[in-house]
Amino acid sequence: MMDSEERDVFFYLNGQADLFVSAIAIRRHAGGEHKSRAQLDWVRPVLLRMIERGILETDESNMYRLKPIPERPATKRWISPQIASILQRSGRNFKGLVENTGDAETYYDQL
Repeated sequence: MMDSEERDVFFYLNGQADLFVSAIAIRRHAGGEHKSRAQLDWVRPVLLRMIERGILETDESNMYRLKPIPERPATKRWISPQIASILQRSGRNFKGLVENTGDAETYYDQL
């Protein structure tokens, strides 16, 4: 589970649309101006923890971004057998409905 500093970094990088961002920019924007000035190197241990857990990845110039969520093959399953039988008895076509895959925060929080 992510702590508060990891969440700050996550929310900042989540809004960066798969761009690699420098540690200085993350420190400045994720921690806020006061924290950035008071503790110059607060972000380094946070970034290392997030890399170890597989939340972040780096490029060759030491810039960081959220690791993309791996694509999973689409599997269809019913919530419960009772709901499946009710929907099948209704006679309607439920093919092509989009399955709720969850949000990115939940995925990264489980790492």
